[in-house]
Amino acid sequence: MGADLNIILPEIILSIFAMATLVGGAYLGQDRLARPILWATCAVMLIIAFMVVQGDTTRVAFGGMFVDDGFSRFAKGLVLVSGAAILLMSEGYMARRDLLRFEYPLLVALASVGMMMMVSAGDLMALYMGLELQSLALYVVASLRRDSVISTEAGLKYFVLGALSSGLLLFGSSLVYGFAGTTMFSGIITTLDEGHLNLGLLIGLVLVISGLAFKVSAVPFHMWTPDVYQGSPTPVTAFFATAPKVAAMALFARVLHDAFGNAISDWSQVIAVLSVLSMFLGAVAAIGQTNIKRLMAYSSIAHMGYALMGLAAGTAFGVQAMLIYMAIYVTMNVGTFAFILMMERDGSPVVEISALNGYAKYEPGKALAMLLLLFSLAGVPPLVGFFGKFYVLRAAYEGGLAWLAVAGVIASVIGAFYYLRIVYFMYFGDDAEEPLTDGKSPVLWAFLMVPAAVMLIGVINLFGIEGAAQAAAATLVN
Repeated sequence: MGADLNIILPEIILSIFAMATLVGGAYLGQDRLARPILWATCAVMLIIAFMVVQGDTTRVAFGGMFVDDGFSRFAKGLVLVSGAAILLMSEGYMARRDLLRFEYPLLVALASVGMMMMVSAGDLMALYMGLELQSLALYVVASLRRDSVISTEAGLKYFVLGALSSGLLLFGSSLVYGFAGTTMFSGIITTLDEGHLNLGLLIGLVLVISGLAFKVSAVPFHMWTPDVYQGSPTPVTAFFATAPKVAAMALFARVLHDAFGNAISDWSQVIAVLSVLSMFLGAVAAIGQTNIKRLMAYSSIAHMGYALMGLAAGTAFGVQAMLIYMAIYVTMNVGTFAFILMMERDGSPVVEISALNGYAKYEPGKALAMLLLLFSLAGVPPLVGFFGKFYVLRAAYEGGLAWLAVAGVIASVIGAFYYLRIVYFMYFGDDAEEPLTDGKSPVLWAFLMVPAAVMLIGVINLFGIEGAAQAAAATLVN
């Protein structure tokens, strides 16, 4: 037991911190402690991220239910760093709108514990525990703005559809258990009949994939995403678009390779179809959007389609490409949402894309940074976003899915339109009647400029992400 507890020490530390701070905040008063708790939560998450990435061996706890390996450490580091970044970005925005409650950073911390559990799951029960801890916290933060009908609606939609996806996942897990006789991933993979699934296991896997597809906003399980992104407070939307996506994609890879890695031919085509549908629906539906948060929702759907392309390849290089893509995607989204958080007029948030007309004339530096991020999101060479897409396209091609790679290129060309439309508004649009003004937040300015610089400078060596992702993928796919 002592060895097992030592393996899950990072999760224990973050959980105890969140629960102890929750009690302290309840007794001592939320107004005084909201800011200190937020900063303390960021510090603890960054310290734990540093702890997590130091490991270099594969360890299992609780009889294989929890796996600590290079793959999980890569995903956990990305989850914790992106979560801390979003918390730092959100302080000013939440405080100005009287939304900075002490519970907010604690819910983010508890959601992060769930994500850490997800990426280390070695058992269907452990998977479900992590997934639900993450989801229950996210349901609350989605409806944090209780005096807003649209925010309450967003939380309710997320909860109802999330409950449906959990039901699908549980039903699929029960079928897998019924036909495999175990919930352990290491046990499930040994029951495969000559590399193929029997009908019961196949139906169970399809239902499990459906439940996980909801978490990554893959089509046709994407319907909650635009409404929840629009209705949630903008910092919460930024969180939805980063850390949970990384955790869900890592969990997807963990389930497919650890539990069903001997039957790649049975699930590869399913993932490929989800990828194609997500890429094209995200690209086409975003074209008509006028609300930038809804546009980012459809952008997220499309980007998850590209990440799934790497997963569909069913190879170690495909997992590596997916990890590289997610790291780049999170960096781009942090910068983009920092810009969105700065879109204000007279202290009120502005989300209409048309408000960016002529923005480059009075904010040339921020407009240039946003241009770099948007070009990177579109996959324009030689920015880092291009290399993210190049890796997943190459993985699909080398995995025998050339048609999927071609579809990805076509979808990328279509999707470039709505990113370039924002650039057009900023640089060539008519002057806005009322220019946007922001609170001149140095924190948001830094979170905009640094990712934009990374998109340009990172082309040299991707800051070492390629090697780290390769090592992480090698621990998952032998």
